[in-house]
Amino acid sequence: MTSPAESAITLFGADWCRDCIRTKKQLDELGVEYTYVDLVADPSAADVAKEISGRTNIPVVLYPDSSHHVEPSNSDVESKLRELSLI
Repeated sequence: MTSPAESAITLFGADWCRDCIRTKKQLDELGVEYTYVDLVADPSAADVAKEISGRTNIPVVLYPDSSHHVEPSNSDVESKLRELSLI
């Protein structure tokens, strides 16, 4: 797994998760760089996501200011990206 510190944003998700697919697509369309942690390919990373969020829900989006979202809406992500001047 890539360390979250290596990227401005880390997205923990899975290919079967519709919210993960939607959030990943949003970041791609906005041209925002991020590290994607595939919880199917690296199941042990689920423990890291749970440690960050305190929950088992995905996606977990970890931002460079150490804040995070769990199952965020597109507007939640966009607002946070604007707050951090990433878009």
